[in-house]
Amino acid sequence: METYILLAITCILINNIVLTQYLGICPFMGTSKAMETAVGMSMAVLFVLVMAGSVTWMVEHWLLAPMGITFLRTIAFILIIASLVQFVEMFLKKSAPGLYAGLGIFLPLITTNCAVMGACLLAISAEYTFIETLVASTAYAVGFGLALTLFAGIRERLFQMRVPGPFRDTAIGLVTAGVVSLSFFAFKGMG
Repeated sequence: METYILLAITCILINNIVLTQYLGICPFMGTSKAMETAVGMSMAVLFVLVMAGSVTWMVEHWLLAPMGITFLRTIAFILIIASLVQFVEMFLKKSAPGLYAGLGIFLPLITTNCAVMGACLLAISAEYTFIETLVASTAYAVGFGLALTLFAGIRERLFQMRVPGPFRDTAIGLVTAGVVSLSFFAFKGMG
């Protein structure tokens, strides 16, 4: 149990997929302007990442490796992630049309979200067991959600501030993301 807790803390804080490994920056910057959108994206990524982590582990260990076709890993993982994202998109379109409209283009872009693909590949390269892969995938998704909601809260406050013209919107967002990322590097001392 202690191993899983340490793995989760490592994936959420020390090796945060967005702020220390710089994966998934597009949805991080694109959907962090409003807290509601950030929470919705976090939930969508949580579902996709946990499902993708478990399915890709099974495909890798039960299909690709036994058949000696691990060179097809990237293509197989992209197909799995795209299928899961399509499912989430159809679900949100029917059940939460407001959130679906708020996420806009960033929802189908989860397919190409390198945080999802990166977490799956990191779990395979680290040779995690199935349970460790589930824990790591969940923790990476929680770390993604933590970074996204934290950043959305900061950006909502920034919109209320007087920011000089050249630094408005994306420019101040990138500077702020850098500062938040630096703060997460303080957790490296824990590892």
